[in-house]
Amino acid sequence: MQWSTLITKLAENPFKDVLPYATSLGYQHFRTFLDTGISRILAGWWSVTLCKPILFFGIPIFRKHPSAQIHIGGHCIFRSAEWSNTIGINRRCVISAGKNAEIKIGNQCGFSGTVIAADRSIIIGDRVLCGANCTIVDTDRHPVDALARTQNKSAETFPIIIEDDVFLGMNVVVLKGVTIGRGSVVAANSVVTKSLPKAIIAAGNPARPVKSIMA
Repeated sequence: MQWSTLITKLAENPFKDVLPYATSLGYQHFRTFLDTGISRILAGWWSVTLCKPILFFGIPIFRKHPSAQIHIGGHCIFRSAEWSNTIGINRRCVISAGKNAEIKIGNQCGFSGTVIAADRSIIIGDRVLCGANCTIVDTDRHPVDALARTQNKSAETFPIIIEDDVFLGMNVVVLKGVTIGRGSVVAANSVVTKSLPKAIIAAGNPARPVKSIMA
């Protein structure tokens, strides 16, 4: 709805339908402007490369080892505020890269309460969409063996590649060492433990192809 239409409707019926929506819209525009500025300052503080333009709804969390690299392409959107996604976000976006790790995010991607945590490499292509509260992590974080955990040994870590035009439904978890092929869709609440081919719909725990997507 255009601002001119809103003003017209506001004059006709100021309190029934239009005022709550118009107030919310104005608040979101103001917060987005403010949050984007603050987020850019934080990204600069952490030496995160941001292309322009990028919009931030709420303030994400950046963490980067001095030897790591994080590059985020242009026209991306990060939603970290509860009010920014009506499906429900339960946390801020987190983008973190450990020692000698890399995170590369392409252009025109969207993230809502998404965690991207790399100990080695996470590569995300163009036009990738992550539904609310997805997690992408290239390491087990802790060893499977109990003795190794008590000795503070490193966990297994393998790169993740998410190709162009992939859509991850809400609450999807992508684990180490997988590639998700171009144009594929992963259903909500799925856990990706093995690589998926291009142009399919996958679902389940572990996620498996259930249907091809016809071009």
